[in-house]
Amino acid sequence: MSHSPSEDGPAKAAYEAYAAQVLEEPYRYVTQKPGKDIRSKLINAFNAWLKVPDDKLAIIKEVTKILHNASLLIDDIEDNSKLRRGLPVAHAIFGIPQTINCANYMYFICMAKVMDLQSPAAAQAFTDQLIELHRGQGLDIFWRDTVQCPTEEEYKRMVLQKTGGLFALALRLMQLFSDDKRDFGPLLKTFSLYFQIRDDYANLQSDEYAANKSFCEDITEGKFSFPIIHCIRQSPTEHQLLNILKQRTDDRDLKLHCLRCMERTGSFTYTHRFYTLRQVDVLNDLERTARAQIAELGGNDTLVAILDTLSKLHH
Repeated sequence: MSHSPSEDGPAKAAYEAYAAQVLEEPYRYVTQKPGKDIRSKLINAFNAWLKVPDDKLAIIKEVTKILHNASLLIDDIEDNSKLRRGLPVAHAIFGIPQTINCANYMYFICMAKVMDLQSPAAAQAFTDQLIELHRGQGLDIFWRDTVQCPTEEEYKRMVLQKTGGLFALALRLMQLFSDDKRDFGPLLKTFSLYFQIRDDYANLQSDEYAANKSFCEDITEGKFSFPIIHCIRQSPTEHQLLNILKQRTDDRDLKLHCLRCMERTGSFTYTHRFYTLRQVDVLNDLERTARAQIAELGGNDTLVAILDTLSKLHH
């Protein structure tokens, strides 16, 4: 069937429908098996406080969903991933050029939807947070590809840009259409750190994660995740873990050796426990901090339920 963009009427509509179907295919593929949809659940939870009008909330949810899934297409290319949600990654099927184009195309689809909010401040929030997200992602890639281990504080700052970027975008957009102008920044910061550090822990310790991605995928990526950073910083004169990270290995025995190195330095225990009392209790302490911050803001049963679900991994 011939599709010409120069024709008007039904022929033009048919061409545009055909083009959209082709352009969006990698995106539709990655969304065919949904993830846990934490971002949408968080939006619902914060809306218990913010009470955003339904029409605006629907757009904000759609923007956040599309941005997240489009960013996964790029992440999987940049990380040379093999699986996403238990399926082969999109670029393994559609090729890198089409997958990159699709992801970028969906970013601009999001921008068009933000314009539908009819607020200059919404467009500014979208631009600000996309810049932050790409800065964070760029640092993560730089550390990995130059084999430079960041400090714990550098890593946390990167997480607030990268993982916190989409959370912050959703909250900023919601507050534009809410009478509740309280500062949710501290809670958002705590939740972003908790969410990412929990993900780092799961990547190396969770059987479910291994089934959906691959066994200890962060080691194959050469990624400096939170437990890996702790292990390297605890043993500055020992280079076993760094040398294995350089190899981007799929070798299970080498990965198991990395896990033993991290167990020896107490890195999983440290990740599992950290913050409030300064008694080295990262995940549990971030969780406690988040619960206290939720209570200070007046309580939120939906947000507490999300924390309950996420915390099952490390309790």
